[in-house]
Amino acid sequence: MAKKKKAKKKPLRKRKDEDVAVEHVLDRLYAVIDSRKGADPDTSYTARLFSRGRQQIAKKLGEEAVEAVIEGIRGDRPKLVGESADMLYHLLTLWAANNVKPSAIWNELARREGLGGLAEKAARKHK
Repeated sequence: MAKKKKAKKKPLRKRKDEDVAVEHVLDRLYAVIDSRKGADPDTSYTARLFSRGRQQIAKKLGEEAVEAVIEGIRGDRPKLVGESADMLYHLLTLWAANNVKPSAIWNELARREGLGGLAEKAARKHK
């Protein structure tokens, strides 16, 4: 009986115009959020957020961030997980409202990779 060959792992696909690998859950979530622009606010929470404007989206992100901070201080891990997911959703919604693609963030994080926090902060001050 012949042995089955192990399937080779497929490398993550790259978009032609981007430097970073895709197929992350945040990329997929962003695509769904972005697709809700112009949708019916009566049938989509995301469309409702977009209809209220960037200021309201930013306000909601702030509320979710505060809730995550509170749960982090309390040490309630399950609630921190939930609030963190809410915060990330609202952050991605704010990005979409401002036409900021996740790849721009991933590229900026990659640029900073390996830099110490103090060195990175100092570099920003000199710009």
